Amino acid sequence: MCGIAVEDFYHPPKIVFGASGGRVRTFFVNKELAKIDDMLAGVMTYTKGTASPLHYHEVCEHFYFIIEGQAQVETPEGIQPVGPGMMIFIPPLQKHRLRSLTPLFYFEFQAPNRFKTHILEGTPADLEWNRVDGGVWVQT
Repeated sequence: MCGIAVEDFYHPPKIVFGASGGRVRTFFVNKELAKIDDMLAGVMTYTKGTASPLHYHEVCEHFYFIIEGQAQVETPEGIQPVGPGMMIFIPPLQKHRLRSLTPLFYFEFQAPNRFKTHILEGTPADLEWNRVDGGVWVQT
């Protein structure tokens, strides 16, 4: 296919990570699956009331595309309600937190996948994702 990769998003060769607090992450593109560090892409689910820690990323732009549910994006500029069909762009170094108001399902894309995450409110455990195979992936 001349270097083009096609993935079946309904039956992908996915790697699922979960974390305490109601967040589950399913990657479609990461270093392990695609053998590249140009991007990180997948879907996330949050249970109602779940929030990411307040954090920022060095050397990384990313966006959320909300598929189902209602949430709030918190930045130093304020709190913005978001819902289905909305895309949220987060530039490098932007402090942010995503909080679900209902069960939430969204697509997330980050590039490049060579970034460093800094937790501002939370603990180092907020960067640990338990894999379904029993391992742990630590977000850097």
